[in-house]
Amino acid sequence: MDGATLEAIRVGSPEAARLSAAAVVEDATAAAHRVEAPWRPAFAAFLDGTQASRVIRYESGVPIVHGTVGAVIRQRQDRRLTTWAHETGTALYVPRRHLSRPTNLAVDRLGMTVVDITATLPEAEIAPQHPAALLDVAVHAVERDRERLEQRLAEQWCSERHDPLFVDGSISGSPRVASAACAVGVVKSHRLLYADGAALRVVVDLAQGQRSSVLRVAPPSSRRTPVWSWYLRLRETTGHDPMWGLVRVEVALTDVSDPATVSRRADTVSAWILAEATPLSLPDARWHTMVYGIRDCEEFLHAIR
Repeated sequence: MDGATLEAIRVGSPEAARLSAAAVVEDATAAAHRVEAPWRPAFAAFLDGTQASRVIRYESGVPIVHGTVGAVIRQRQDRRLTTWAHETGTALYVPRRHLSRPTNLAVDRLGMTVVDITATLPEAEIAPQHPAALLDVAVHAVERDRERLEQRLAEQWCSERHDPLFVDGSISGSPRVASAACAVGVVKSHRLLYADGAALRVVVDLAQGQRSSVLRVAPPSSRRTPVWSWYLRLRETTGHDPMWGLVRVEVALTDVSDPATVSRRADTVSAWILAEATPLSLPDARWHTMVYGIRDCEEFLHAIR
């Protein structure tokens, strides 16, 4: 199982870039807000996960994929990061209905966890598919298992601790985490932008240290929980594309009867995140949106893989 992972070679087509309007809850219309200094760190811990998928063999063009997932919470103590909790898992991801009976029996005899990637597909999608399409389904199945690990650790933290937790990615996948005051999701990818028209111009024109108005983001999936969200610029964009240094922050919904409370919450959390922008997460190419605590999580997970 040597060589590049399926994630590294980008199996499947990336999500189509699109815009989606979201309700502005802080201002009459979308606006840019300066996050006033000083920016002081307040996160007690950082959570991130990783996955790696590789094809171990093909049977008549049908792939059998080995997937490894992991997640960790690294807690800050005396300016050092230590492991609060972590989980890992491995499994084979196979389209059972496309494999011969002898191959299915051979897979079972390996004594590993086996995930049937055709088990949850609609009947119309179970027919023989392009091998690359089956790889895409397998990678997404591995991704779901990684997300489950991350959510389980986040839920454990939120049930035992109340200190701020920096979550790499969205928190909307777990109702418990999405409603916890301690959890802060930081999304670094923007294939889906929650802005259009004038609001889009506000987001792409944000300067370093500025945030957008707070939005109510209700993801289209019924498995996702609505959250407050806003865009925040961590780096100066001169000479870079509009997404450089841009993150989208998610926190639990709160009472909007007092808009000033929403604004204070957004300013406070934004200042925490901006404070984490140093030290730089070099040499990682994603350093412009990746804070050092998340890079530390990735290095830990790589070391134990």
